[in-house]
Amino acid sequence: MENRPNESGNVAKVVYKNINDLYEHRQEHERQLTASERLANKIAQYTGTTTFLYLNALFFAVWIAANMGAFGITPFDPFPFGMLTTVVSLEAIFLSLFVLLSQNRMQKLTDQQNELDLQVNLLAEHELTRLLVAVDLIAEKMGIELPEEEEREELKSDVEAKELLGEIERNNAD
Repeated sequence: MENRPNESGNVAKVVYKNINDLYEHRQEHERQLTASERLANKIAQYTGTTTFLYLNALFFAVWIAANMGAFGITPFDPFPFGMLTTVVSLEAIFLSLFVLLSQNRMQKLTDQQNELDLQVNLLAEHELTRLLVAVDLIAEKMGIELPEEEEREELKSDVEAKELLGEIERNNAD
């Protein structure tokens, strides 16, 4: 993806740069995956498709039909299909592991993006706090009386991330 201005002019160029940076970060993350991680992702992606569902259903139907005497085949796994049960259990175990591996990798990427969001939000809050202080100083210097608001005074103080996290934890514990 390249940096390009929006034809309508409604979106700033910096937005395109940020989108490009995020995609590049994801692509770099994908390039750094080991072969086993790539394989796990591909298997997890494929097993989540309707094609896989239909192939599984077809496989089970053919297995059961063959072991019920259809197709003129001598049953190799007669009812109650003990071998089929083992195959299905093993498939479930391995598919669960592939999905968990893929989810863990995606969670790491999501955690990084959440950390970035938090850092940007804290920086924006800090900058806005400084802007409020500057506006008050400018208004004072120019003799402009701003309405007294208790909330505006509170907003001029920095938010302490540790305090907020503690408050969130206390509220979640209730």
